[in-house]
This record gives sequence, C-alpha cells and structure tokens, in this order.
Amino acid sequence: MAEQDILQLSNDERKEILALTRYIRRNIEGKIPVEEYLFIKNSIAGGVVSGNIKHDSFGFLPIILDMQTACLVGEEIGMHREIIISILLNRCVQHGDVSFEAVKAQFGDNVARILTNLTQINNLYAKSPTIETENFRNLLLSFANDMRIILIMIASRLVLLRRLFDSQDTEGRKQIAAEASKLYIPLAHKLGFYKLKSEMEDLALRYTESEIYAELSRKLEATAASREDYMESFIKPIKAALNKNPHIKYRIKGRTKSINSIWQKMKRQKLPFENIYDLFAIRIITDSEPQNEKSECWQVYSIVTDMYTPNPNRLRDWLSVPKSNGYESLHTTVIGPEGRWVEVQIRTERMDAIAEHGLAAHWKYKGIKSEKGLDNLLASIRDTLEHLTEEDVNENKFKMELYKDEIFVFTPKGDLYRLPKGATILDFAFCIHTGVGSKCTGALVNGRNVPIRHVINNGDQVEIITSNSQTPKQAWLNIARTGRARTKIRQALKEITARQADMAREMLIRKFKNHKIEYDESMMDQLIRRMGYKRLSDFYQRVAEGGIDVSDIYKRYQALLNPESNDTTQSAQEFTLITDKEEYSSNDVLIIERNLKGIDYKLSKCCAPIFGDEIFGFVTINGGISIHRKDCRNALQLKERYPYRVIEARWSDSDKNKGLYQVTLRVVGHDDIGVVNNITSIISQEKDVIMRGINIESHDTLFSGTLTLMISEQAKLKKLTTKIEGIKGVKQVRRL
Repeated sequence: MAEQDILQLSNDERKEILALTRYIRRNIEGKIPVEEYLFIKNSIAGGVVSGNIKHDSFGFLPIILDMQTACLVGEEIGMHREIIISILLNRCVQHGDVSFEAVKAQFGDNVARILTNLTQINNLYAKSPTIETENFRNLLLSFANDMRIILIMIASRLVLLRRLFDSQDTEGRKQIAAEASKLYIPLAHKLGFYKLKSEMEDLALRYTESEIYAELSRKLEATAASREDYMESFIKPIKAALNKNPHIKYRIKGRTKSINSIWQKMKRQKLPFENIYDLFAIRIITDSEPQNEKSECWQVYSIVTDMYTPNPNRLRDWLSVPKSNGYESLHTTVIGPEGRWVEVQIRTERMDAIAEHGLAAHWKYKGIKSEKGLDNLLASIRDTLEHLTEEDVNENKFKMELYKDEIFVFTPKGDLYRLPKGATILDFAFCIHTGVGSKCTGALVNGRNVPIRHVINNGDQVEIITSNSQTPKQAWLNIARTGRARTKIRQALKEITARQADMAREMLIRKFKNHKIEYDESMMDQLIRRMGYKRLSDFYQRVAEGGIDVSDIYKRYQALLNPESNDTTQSAQEFTLITDKEEYSSNDVLIIERNLKGIDYKLSKCCAPIFGDEIFGFVTINGGISIHRKDCRNALQLKERYPYRVIEARWSDSDKNKGLYQVTLRVVGHDDIGVVNNITSIISQEKDVIMRGINIESHDTLFSGTLTLMISEQAKLKKLTTKIEGIKGVKQVRRL
C-alpha cells in the first residue's frame, strides 16, 4: 500500500496497517492470485482515503479490526481464501467504496454470500456496541449451517476485547465484556474453540473485575517458578517410561489454568488462591496413526497410572464417546509428588488440534471422524437455538443451553443419546420423540422405577414408561431442562387449552339447546365483549378452567336476549344443576334425591357410589351427569383433563334410607371349614342388606371371592365390612 494513501491516519494506525498488510501478503502468497491480492489492497486503500470508513465509538478504525480478525481466523483455520477475502473487503463493500457486483464478479458466489451475512452483522452492531440476546439468537439461526460466519463473529469479538486495553471507555468495556460472557464465550465453548474461549474469559474478567484479575495475575506470576519446577519433577519419570516404548511418539506440555478458571473455582469451592493446588494440567500428546489412536492413548494412561495413583472418580473417557463438539481426550487425576493432585490429559495430535481450534481442525483433518461429528454439532446448535423461546432468553437459559456439559444415555436396545448434564427423564423422553415425551409417566433407570423428574446420570440405561392417559402438565416446564422439551411441552399445553376451549363452547351450546334457546354467535360475541374479554378464545378458556359460572352466562345471555324482562329466574326443573344457596355461595352443587326431576344423572359403574360416599358430578358428552366417588380411580384424571366439566355434588338428607345401592366386596382369607357359611350368616342377619351374588374360588390353603350386595348407605357398609373382617380366617375385605 502506497504511503501517500494513508497519510491521513495517525502514525500508529499507519504503522499497524502496513504491518498487517505485510503479514497478510506473506501468509497468503501462493493461495490468492496476484491480481486478487492487488484488488483487495487497492480496495482497502480506497476505503481509507475516501474517509467513508470512520472510527467507531471506541476510537478504533474498523478496517484495522477487520485485518486483525482476518489474521486471527487465518491462524485458526489455515487461511481459507474466501473467508480472508470476505473479512478484508467487508467495510469497503458496506460503505460503497467497492461495489458488491464487482466483488462477486472477481471472487465468486461464496465470497458474495459471506459478505452479505457480514453486512447483516455490521448493521446490527451499527446501532449499538452490543447485540440484544434475542437478536443474537435470530442471527445465529440464520448462520447455523455456515460455521464460517459464526467463526468470524467469535474471532472479531475477541479482537475487539484485545483492543479494549487502549480504550478509556470503562462502561463500554464492561458492556462488551458482559456480552461476551453471555453470548460469545458459551458459543465458543459449544463449538470447541477452547483456546479462544479461555482468552475471552480472561479478558472479560479483566474488564469486569479488574482488581481481582490484577491480584490473581500477580500471585500466578509470583508462583510461576515453583510451578515450573514441580511440573518438571512430575514429567521427568513419565518421559523416562515413555522413552522405553519406541512405538509411541509423543510430546508433553504443561498448561497453567486460566485466571478466570482459577477465580471460578475459588468462588465455587470458597477457597483462597493458596489452597488451589491444581493450577496446571499435564498434557501428553501422541503422534499416532488413525487406527492406533485409542490403543496408544490407553497405553500412555497405563504408564502414567502405574507411576502415580489415580483417582477412579476423576477418569473422563472422551475417546470412546467424544463430546458433541468433537472433543476427544482421556483425562485422569493422579497423586503426584508432595501428595498434590495433578490432572493428566492424554490425546493425539489430531485430538489436540480439535481441542485447541475446534471446528477449524475438522476441516484440516477432514475425513477422520469429523464429518459426522460436524453434522451432529450443527444439528445440535440449530436445535438449541430453534427451541429457545423468548422466555428462556430472558431467564438466561440461552447461555446455559450453549455452555452445558454433556452426559450419554443408553436405551435398552443400546442406542446412545446425548443430553445436557442435569437432564431429567422428561428431557430424555422428548429427546426420543414428542409423542413419547407427552405420554411419559416415568422410567426404568438401570432396572429401577423412577419418576419423570429424576435426574439422569452419565452412562444410565433408561427405558421410558408411557401411558395413553397421560398428558403434558404446566408443572412439567419446571421439570424439563432442555429447550427442546420445554418448547414441545408449551406446544402441547396450547393444543390442550384449545381443545378445552372448544369443549367449553360446545357445552354452552348444549346448555342453551336444553333450554330451547338458539345459540347466536353475534349475540354471544356481544355478551363476551360486555364481560370484558377481547378475544373469544380467552373467554372460552376461562369457562373451561371453571372461572366463570355457566349458569351466570346463561342468565346474562337471556337478559341480553330479552332486555325488557327483569325476571330471568327459572324453575328448578329448567336447570341442569340445582344450587344450594345456604351452604354454597358460588359453586353449583348437584343434590342427589330419588325424586329429582329435570336432571339426567346416573351413578357411575366404575366406582358404584352409594349414599354417604363423598361424591362429585361429571358432565358427560351427551349432557347427562355421571356421579363418581371422590376416591374413584378415574377421579384425578377427570379433574385434571376436564376441570370445567366437574361439578360439586352431595346426597340429600331427605333421601336417606329410601333405597338400596349395589356394591361389590372382595374377600380374601384362609380356606377353613365353615368360613364362607359364617360370612353369609352375618350378611343375612343385617337389616337393609340383600345378597345378590357370591363367587368364591380356592387356591391351595387360601380362598378369594366377591360378594355382590344391595345396601342402603355407606355407614352400614362400613359396619358390615368390620364384622366380616372379624370372622376367623378372613384376612382382607375390600370394596371394589
């Protein structure tokens, strides 16, 4: 770049652009034709001279940030031609110094596509130095199939964090650091860019907790020499043992924990710096052929654990089942000299490249365990983003979803599923299929029955238990941990709500029809608006939930239909329900009487209620009312699924002892001589009890059978049951 082209810049900026230009030219030589390089160089020079590319709010020149981003991305992915060109021409195209058509004609569709996406990012950041979480999520959704763009976003943010040392805008630095912690650092972690992630974490801590960062930096520097000596003494015997095996080519390096990692551990374990002993990890990296990778890593593990005692609870095998971001390694923690715990990481050169550079290394090692892993990771990211709602974003679950650790779960057939740490049975069920999740009632985990809220552990074998009568509940949202499960639960709840609202509407229409009143939609719309509801769906849902008295709606509708009439009361026979005004002020109560007229009701066969039982009424589809005991096995399901169809009911005192009700008792006991005769004798002596049937079967020394009786009330049934239980040989009497 000619010196006269950049005279308008400060000396530092001029020197920086010249240095970056030389670096880029030197590193892309042979990869980009001369004419393409000249096009890029002249475009940048023209953009600077034109003055269209101005300094940003921190006083930085965007073109310098882009050039540094291009260098960083180039170092991470091996200077991919299209990405480097796109980053370097980014501002020139955005500000009109170079036409989009000219770039497309010179470099092709791939560069044009990347530039289009970068323009979208620039436009968002032009409004503010940070992006709202929801906008960031939507942005990533559109890029989830093009990792190049996401990599550029992470790299450009790291470059900005590095440059913020030179900014005096303290508040601005904190905003950028907070955004990085919330959005970019979790994303880098998810994609496996651990090197970038670690640096961003330290920089974010430096800007948000400057005093803590400075103190920890000072202490690390003060203990550096002793740490180096310890690592050397730890590694020396391992090297000697490895050198005896000529088949293993290796290198060993020590890695000090990042300042942010140390600080997080101090907070988590409430320890001072002096008590953090695992300030470093030892990494043993083998140069293995693809077919020998696992076996050589385990050989190294054997050598290390023969020399130092391992902690069996700290073994992490990501060789057999890699993480979703492609991370592969074998971790163990051993007791080293002076009784100090030391983490040892064992991996190959390929694995180390992936651990350091994330997806970038997948392209370098294309074809070796990478294609499927890359596809799985892209699908995982897209699924995380697509199933993240605005509510989740507000609760900061965005960060949790991207930053999650993983566990691996097996089905009884041996299929492997990957879930976030802390996932529940409910999450696993929805991970398998939405239909399975919606009907999940629990699971067998390693052969043991567990509820849906049970947290799954790594390596568990899980068999989901389902029931056709099960439906999603609102409380499930507090049980589910994954965005996918929460989204599916919300969708199911909306569908259930819609169905309930439809049934509430049908119930109103049926009630009006019973009173020979036509259900007029326009009239009902008018009534609903008068009652303060803006939407019909809200009104019907309120009816379904039991929040509006159906009889009250009927009266209001009738008053609207006949405004001149003040008398909207009806006779008892005209109402489907009878209201007990003295004891119940708001809820309709069905009073069961033998001579009750105008109400179509029947005693349910599933629980066979009799006088004295605690009961409730359930409005059936045909408009009649079915009477159930409150302890009926179907009661809970009916009340949960159709609360708007459940009504209070009680027996009329005036109807006491006016009739007999059928009940069935199951009797179990020892098959002694005369025991059955004793049972029938007691029943025959009871007043208002008639035996309608008896069925007894013998099994070795036991008998079991059923007694069908007609009895007047629950109190007498209780007394009779007690008498039968008192017969010698009877073990159990239970009402069916």
